[in-house]
Amino acid sequence: MTALKNRYDFVLLFDVKDGNPNGDPDAGNLPRVDAETGRGLVTDVCLKRKVRNYVSLKHNFASPHSIYIREKAVLGRAHVEAFQSLGIELGQEVSVVIPPNLLSEFEETSLPTGLSVKEEDEVSRLILDSDFDKEETKTWLKDAKKDKSISASMHKFLGDATKQAKSRKPKQEEVVQGRQYMCEHYYDIRTFGAVMSLKSAPNCGQVRGPVQLTFGRSVEPIVSLEHSITRMAVATEAEAEKQSGDNRTMGRKFTVPYGLYVAHGFVSAHLAAQTGFSEEDLQLFWEALVNMFDHDRSAARGEMATRGLYIFKHASELGNAPAHSLFKRIDPKLKPKSELKDGISVARDFEDYGVAVNRENLPQGVELQILGV
Repeated sequence: MTALKNRYDFVLLFDVKDGNPNGDPDAGNLPRVDAETGRGLVTDVCLKRKVRNYVSLKHNFASPHSIYIREKAVLGRAHVEAFQSLGIELGQEVSVVIPPNLLSEFEETSLPTGLSVKEEDEVSRLILDSDFDKEETKTWLKDAKKDKSISASMHKFLGDATKQAKSRKPKQEEVVQGRQYMCEHYYDIRTFGAVMSLKSAPNCGQVRGPVQLTFGRSVEPIVSLEHSITRMAVATEAEAEKQSGDNRTMGRKFTVPYGLYVAHGFVSAHLAAQTGFSEEDLQLFWEALVNMFDHDRSAARGEMATRGLYIFKHASELGNAPAHSLFKRIDPKLKPKSELKDGISVARDFEDYGVAVNRENLPQGVELQILGV
């Protein structure tokens, strides 16, 4: 792997037509919008998700391009696998059946970190994590007995469970090894970073990623349209009887007729050296930004595409010009109404915009690369 030797700043242009680029679950899945300006928003998390999906499609989750933040993932499993691969011994998770006479008390008690209750079909179990703090739990039990916040029966049960548990937290040098392992095997960790100091899993530390993205913001205010839709079927027999066999289900969906969005990004060579993010990783990242929308099709998305990736490459690791001054050189604007085709007065296509690119008098040590156009 070739180490990164340059700082990069970049501008990503992408658009949506008759789709919802990033619904807000707190607003009934309406397209996200800046309430003061009316401009559409797409979160950095949404864009990173599409990059992760593209990398996983291309490399099928194979190391060193596995994905840590993936659908339905249990993050702690990756931590355990890391320490097992490194040959570092950890404690073992302990599961103890809770006596029926203590169930109600467990429901009313806040247990110390590392202890939890898991409900199964017929029984409930007390789970003691493999790295729970045994001394902290003993202190908690001592205090609980002193102030009589738990019964004598529960105190005895928890004390016995704690004695049989074999917990062990990773040492600091082992945490560092775990962190390095995770960076080496997971593309999104060494790219975007991750917080891996989980309470319910072996500690792998924290990683500050070299690649960061801002929210995407539309060039012009957007309009969110609401559409009624019909499904010619129902889910249950009861619904069918209620409709006398008509069997229709009404629903709603939201779209943006058209929006051109701009997001800014940054790549730090210094942070890349800490995570192992390489030149090869960077080229894969650029590839993902250009192609990610072509592999994210759905009825909700409409038409989405990358319309331009403008990369400012610095000659040094620290950089040769402020990022904000470089971003001003990429200026997408709506064309005058007189230039809009078919006599329309609002944008409905990328061709209704012009993108001015100022290449004149670039700061010394900065070069501009354009992809995806």
